[in-house]
Amino acid sequence: MTDTVQTEAVSGVEIFVPLNKLKKSPNNARKVPHGEAAIEALAASIQHKGLIQNLVIEPETKEDGTPTGCYLVTAGEGRRLAMLLRAKRKQIRKSEAVRCWLDTANDPSEISLDENVTRTPMHPADQFERFAELSNDKGWGAQEIGARFGVSAGVVKQRLRLGAVSPKLLQVYREDGLTLDQLMAFAITEDHARQEAVFANLHHNREPWIIRRDITAANVPATDRRAVFVGADAYVEAGGNIIRDLFSEDRGGFFEDAGLLDMLAVEKLREIAGEVQAEGWKWAEAHIDYPHTHGMRRFYPQSVALSDEDKARLEALSTEHDELAEGYSSYDEMPEDVAEKLEAISDEIDAISDKRSAYDANVIAHGGVFVVLNHDGVPRLQRGFVRLEDEALADPQPEPEAEGDVTAPEVGEDEQPEDGDEDVQEIEEDEEPGKPISDSLIRDLSAHRTLALRVALADQPGIALIALTHTLTAQLFYSFAEAGCLEVRPTATPLGSHADGIEDTPLAARASEQHEAWAERMPRDVADLWSFIVGLPDEKRTALLAHCAAHTVNALRLPWDRKPRSLQTADRLARALTLDVAKDWTPTVDSYLGRVTKAHILQAVSEGVSDDAARRIADMKKPDMAQTAEQLLTGSGWLPTVLRTPKAEVEQPSEAEAPYTEAEDGEASFAVAAE
Repeated sequence: MTDTVQTEAVSGVEIFVPLNKLKKSPNNARKVPHGEAAIEALAASIQHKGLIQNLVIEPETKEDGTPTGCYLVTAGEGRRLAMLLRAKRKQIRKSEAVRCWLDTANDPSEISLDENVTRTPMHPADQFERFAELSNDKGWGAQEIGARFGVSAGVVKQRLRLGAVSPKLLQVYREDGLTLDQLMAFAITEDHARQEAVFANLHHNREPWIIRRDITAANVPATDRRAVFVGADAYVEAGGNIIRDLFSEDRGGFFEDAGLLDMLAVEKLREIAGEVQAEGWKWAEAHIDYPHTHGMRRFYPQSVALSDEDKARLEALSTEHDELAEGYSSYDEMPEDVAEKLEAISDEIDAISDKRSAYDANVIAHGGVFVVLNHDGVPRLQRGFVRLEDEALADPQPEPEAEGDVTAPEVGEDEQPEDGDEDVQEIEEDEEPGKPISDSLIRDLSAHRTLALRVALADQPGIALIALTHTLTAQLFYSFAEAGCLEVRPTATPLGSHADGIEDTPLAARASEQHEAWAERMPRDVADLWSFIVGLPDEKRTALLAHCAAHTVNALRLPWDRKPRSLQTADRLARALTLDVAKDWTPTVDSYLGRVTKAHILQAVSEGVSDDAARRIADMKKPDMAQTAEQLLTGSGWLPTVLRTPKAEVEQPSEAEAPYTEAEDGEASFAVAAE
């Protein structure tokens, strides 16, 4: 190769021209410049494979027709720019000889146009397969291939994945039977049989998200609680494979082997159960789902007074914590050393605070723990459960005898009074010292006392609040305890049998946390419950009553249980609470759309999105319609009628519902509706 330049303008010959003697031709048909990525790709290609295609040039001349010694690039401006980029990077000299084709016979403008018009680009499927061949035949990785073609390793990985799609589907793509987006959806897995089976079962709706859904139907998304708990590294180390979608956000991919994932999750939960059982519990069981049908009684930790040493330490730590945190709104604003010290103090405060409650030694010795997987992939420890056969050992306290529960002496057959001797017997009974009063008299007297209690309680709402709270709390937190004297029976209807999976939702977790927080504060013995409730501040007592009342809410609509007035009250309660179920419930195929008719689906889309959106999916088959509707309704806040909070109405009292009035003499009077 030589740096000499062909001086005679002889058309149709190959010559070598120094790079710095080549210029852009004003006759170039391409007015939109080459993009940076295209120049990068050309530079990489030339670096690894040399200049495959000559540049087409013509001599540059002055106005009088004499040559300037430079040449104009009629075709190949992109390659010229790529060579200049290489020179800028010091990969070649600026005077590097460039192989060119000298053409003075043809019109330069036509040559430039011809080069860009008459060439046919390679079909993408052919490109994908060639990339795959480079990887399979030459053993080149994504980095190597990317360097040789001037594209990123990520782009190469995508093309390699597309090249690994079933040859049958690639051929369908070549024949325009699939779009590129649809092909990318199939590329989520390399299982050709799976790809072909999903393709064969596709209906007229071939949305990419539907293809991805069907491809991964038997897999577990990385956002699943089991996948979060086990972790990708542990799953892969155990031999599992994770399918990753290189063309869309897959949030970590899909775990292919659900059985392996379940096994790993249970094993990890059992390890935690073993650690918890080491605390002294009789047993500890690991479950992915909470065993709602265990039928055991649960005991809660009891309050324990801190030692003087712990109290002093806690006070000192709290003061130090406040001093360090002053002036900062979050850990991110703090210097690293301050944040670390503050975290350590917080951990020590939590450790001391945990000493405020503890399980009874009998409960630990005879009870157990459930270790279950929460909805967010965090293990949840449910301590204090006692099996039926161990209840007496875990709670050995004797039941207190009821006052006045004295057994009357039995009267033998020989001692029964004969006819006509009643008066004698009465006299003898009256004269018998220590004889208990009769049951009939006790009933008589207690009836008068009950009536007096009712009147007195009605006059003292504060005590009524305590009594009602005591009665509800005793029955909700103390199994089988008959400790209240109000005939109020809270009924907490389990919802698991009415809605599958409802007890494992975030909303159910919040309800459980609220209940456990109160349960941990309850006294061990129900006999101490009254004093506990009396000692609560007013706002806490009201909060406890609200919690107990909340457990009894029942707004179920059951076909065999007609209760229009109760449901009407539930609507009023929802309005009073400004209830918004959309914060915790969304319409999905499983929760609603897959369980109603097409007409209901279209109505939901029409109300939640638009009439046009409903018309667009009206011709779909029901499974496709439900899936599409789920996507459309995401984030819309749409709710079925059953879940909506009715708008407030102006309620006029009926004739039978006369308002409360004050009588002229100052006494209250009420109009009572006749039922």
